Amino acid sequence: GFDLSYTRIKSGGIDADVDRKVDDAIEIFLRSLSQIGPELMSGCLTLSFFERRSSRQLFGLVAHEERIIWEQWILRVVVNNTPRPISQDSAAVIERQRIQDTAEGMLRSAMGKIFEVVGGDIGHVPPVNYEFDIHCSKRADERENVYARVANMPSLINLSN
Repeated sequence: GFDLSYTRIKSGGIDADVDRKVDDAIEIFLRSLSQIGPELMSGCLTLSFFERRSSRQLFGLVAHEERIIWEQWILRVVVNNTPRPISQDSAAVIERQRIQDTAEGMLRSAMGKIFEVVGGDIGHVPPVNYEFDIHCSKRADERENVYARVANMPSLINLSN
């Protein structure tokens, strides 16, 4: 595993729902990866934060709930499926460590960028409870984005160096 730590707020039954959403998104993401090279696969994760707003339409007779997205992160990910050496000779141990160090360095860099952006202006964050959604796709949507803040991150896991 990676030697990384992060803060997590524990709050009753919400934890199980968050864990379930993340686990489901990981499974969908792994199935949605597309081949981009002999041992390289790529995909895109979109993490959206939103609040729900109810409104009445048609002379107040029909209730309508709208999801207002106030922040969206688009994460492009490249996965290197090159088999890791499994023998215990020194060359295999060095190669496994190189792969681990490369992946960990790239993940640290991406997380650092996320922390940098998140630590900025928060004036767009609503003062109410909000939800999140994770969407997986084969590639990023190229349309113009109209949300409050979007961070197009570099590839998270790219071990082709």
